[in-house]
Amino acid sequence: MSYKISEDCTACGTCIDECPVDAISEGDIYVIDPDVCTDCGSCADVCPVEAIHPE
Repeated sequence: MSYKISEDCTACGTCIDECPVDAISEGDIYVIDPDVCTDCGSCADVCPVEAIHPE
């Protein structure tokens, strides 16, 4: 299982610094690569708008 970023994402960048495997890509809405994500949840823990959830 991996995490997914919803359309609520504000592209603030907080999650990118928290990802230990660099699975998150920047954009208007950030994207998590499910093949790289290790399901650690660090990104979801720091998201200020709660836009990251387990898939």
